[in-house]
Amino acid sequence: MKNKLLIFLVLSFSAMILLAGCGNKEEAADSENAGAANNADTFKVGLEAGYPPFNWTQTDNSNGAVKMEGSAEFAGGYDVEIAKRLAEGLGKELVIVKTEWDGLVPALNSGKIDAIIAGMSPTEERKKSIDFTDNYYKSNLVMVVKKGGDFEKASSIQDFKGAKITAQLNTFHYSVIGQIKGVDKQPAMDNFPAMRVALESGVIDGYVSERPEAVSASAANPNFAMVEFKDGFRTSDDDTAIAVGVKKGNEDIEKMNKILAGISEEERSSIMDEAIKNQPAAQ
Repeated sequence: MKNKLLIFLVLSFSAMILLAGCGNKEEAADSENAGAANNADTFKVGLEAGYPPFNWTQTDNSNGAVKMEGSAEFAGGYDVEIAKRLAEGLGKELVIVKTEWDGLVPALNSGKIDAIIAGMSPTEERKKSIDFTDNYYKSNLVMVVKKGGDFEKASSIQDFKGAKITAQLNTFHYSVIGQIKGVDKQPAMDNFPAMRVALESGVIDGYVSERPEAVSASAANPNFAMVEFKDGFRTSDDDTAIAVGVKKGNEDIEKMNKILAGISEEERSSIMDEAIKNQPAAQ
């Protein structure tokens, strides 16, 4: 009798484990399917929200800014306007995910975001790990300096001999500084707000940037000036272009290219002009 009871208890316990296991698998499958459905309906875009006029952070939704995921703050700027066009064309809801510059590519490849729209250039090095759409902007490299300082009247990059110059970490902006003979190349900085503070305080004499950011910086701070060059940095077309980064094999890339092709050069310039005008003064 005891043996029969023991066998009965063992079988009953085994059945409970199997049922629980099946339930967990079904719940996991349901959860996974729900996540897949949500992903199919959203277009998650990663950006720094700290590179005006391409992207910035603000406290409300004025001028078309979009609330950032998991934050009470909003993202605005040229990149956000392009992201809105792409999301609309893809028939998806735009979700902005604030991401540090160095974390953008890992976030894309891990599936945390669907695209990088962050003023990113489609360099050959980046193309090894992600794909890019056609360009949605193209700009030239300039220098941001103190107004009235020794370097405001520079016409060549070689006029910055002996100057303390930096650029953003892990960008081609930083790599071109070595083209200036005798430059005092400073450590790269994490973001543009940090470089603006360093310039204001005299820690650096200037930083390398793209023209829209430099226009933005000088508009936001009357102590800053933009220096454009007759004899400038040597760059490739990919270096000065800006495109949308997507995971390799992304099937939507052709749709994105068609949407981008529908935005004329005149309209792109207009969107950029509005972004420069609307940037928060603090940035």
